[in-house]
Amino acid sequence: MSDFVRIVEVGPRDGLQNEKAMVATADKIELIDRLSQTGLRSIEATSFVSPKWIPQLADAAEVFSAIARKPGVAYPVLVPNEQGYERARAVGAEEVAVFTAASEAFNRRNTNAGIDESIERFRPVLARAAADGVKVRGYVSTVLGCPYQGEVPVTDVVRVASRLHELGCYEISLGDTIGVGTPHKARAMLEAVAAEVPMPALAVHFHDTYGQALANILACLEAGVRVVDAAVSGTGGCPYAKGASGNVATEDVVYLLHGMGMQTGIDLPRLGETGRWLAGLLGRETGSKVAKALAAA
Repeated sequence: MSDFVRIVEVGPRDGLQNEKAMVATADKIELIDRLSQTGLRSIEATSFVSPKWIPQLADAAEVFSAIARKPGVAYPVLVPNEQGYERARAVGAEEVAVFTAASEAFNRRNTNAGIDESIERFRPVLARAAADGVKVRGYVSTVLGCPYQGEVPVTDVVRVASRLHELGCYEISLGDTIGVGTPHKARAMLEAVAAEVPMPALAVHFHDTYGQALANILACLEAGVRVVDAAVSGTGGCPYAKGASGNVATEDVVYLLHGMGMQTGIDLPRLGETGRWLAGLLGRETGSKVAKALAAA
């Protein structure tokens, strides 16, 4: 495995979708454009879900149409079904993401469908994406615990991740949606999935509810993962998971990786500045300890 780690910045989508105060379209565009200047190679821009479910991202088409897309940077967008895929393609999206959960209970609360039904819903998305030359990323939520059913068997995580990979997702992001995981469990879960899906096709996505996200990421890096999801300034959470705090802060992950001698291609001071700008926009302190330290230095 290489010493390069690709960070998938999910702040503009997963970060903002759980903000109660509406963020102006112009500010979302500026956030993505600022992130594009930090050296990030993958920035999840928005989500083409129903505005009824996620009002914060009702301006997905306007945002995606207006961002300054930088060569060499991917701007994936979330799509729940074929209709979302069509809306995303209409504004030029070249990479999409589909999502399901390893927990049947969570999936029903989140998408009004069981796991198998949700996978059937995006089967036509994957077929069309393959025909259009569009890359598809897959998300599996609740890989280390569910707010409704509690423990989630690792066998369920493996089964769902394997199905997404078989259907054509080039990368599967394994998400601890409510942030209950600890390092040994995180690594064991990753290794179980990697026995069925090649490690280079896996990513990890940790929320920091119990302060374990960085420790979990380190355990998974040691197991061989080289793609990590994170949100600038530690924004986000999950509107369907009560008590789930924000994603791990991108700045903190980058500091950890650089301290290990790993490469990200990211300008950390510039990223920290962007995170503080976003926090100011949201009317609070940044959720990144590293960004706070850099500002105080």
